[in-house]
Amino acid sequence: MPSTLSEVTDPFCLRAGESADLLGGHPWRRFVVLGDSVAEGLCEPVAGYSELQWADRIAAELRAVAPALAYLNLGRRGLRAHEVRARQLDDALGFAPDLALVVCGGNDAFRTSFVPAEVDVEVAAMITPLRQAGADVLTVGMFDVSHSPAVPPAVRPGLGERMRLLSTHTRALAARLGCLHVHLTDHPAVADPTLYSGDGRHGSARSDAIAAAETVRRLGAHLAGH
Repeated sequence: MPSTLSEVTDPFCLRAGESADLLGGHPWRRFVVLGDSVAEGLCEPVAGYSELQWADRIAAELRAVAPALAYLNLGRRGLRAHEVRARQLDDALGFAPDLALVVCGGNDAFRTSFVPAEVDVEVAAMITPLRQAGADVLTVGMFDVSHSPAVPPAVRPGLGERMRLLSTHTRALAARLGCLHVHLTDHPAVADPTLYSGDGRHGSARSDAIAAAETVRRLGAHLAGH
């Protein structure tokens, strides 16, 4: 079912001028993204919503305040957490970021053999050196894609449990390692079918717009000292 909303009317998206107010005077000048297809950006277009993928949208909002912001997106589809670390961490550190987004584990959670503690080890191995290098690190508890109409009904309960488990572990890891965490798993719109693409694995432009709004708000809260 197509969305009847647009970014202008969607109650969960950024309001006019909101991003500028929240990010005004932000200190970040080098933004790097590590991750899988969620980081790379594979959302389906939705009429009335920006075509900018989530990470690109965050960079654009940051650049609206600081036009000289350098941005590197290393995200690549299909990667599991250990592959993200092995293939992207060195390049991310070489970029000398002061802000990093780490988003992975979804491809691990799609497997029935998912072991959250193993993903924790890999994600911590990325967060820790980024933090030690002086970067603020964003993590995310992703929307629960088991709500997608494209996911077979028989698969939904197990997938939903694993996605929520991944989110719970990521949130705890972020708290332990001093990250800025964006929690989308319990978002009021999580069960809305318009948030998901037709492939049963990814989001729509609407979900990316909402995720961008929540990320900007989390960054704004950090800047405000909350």
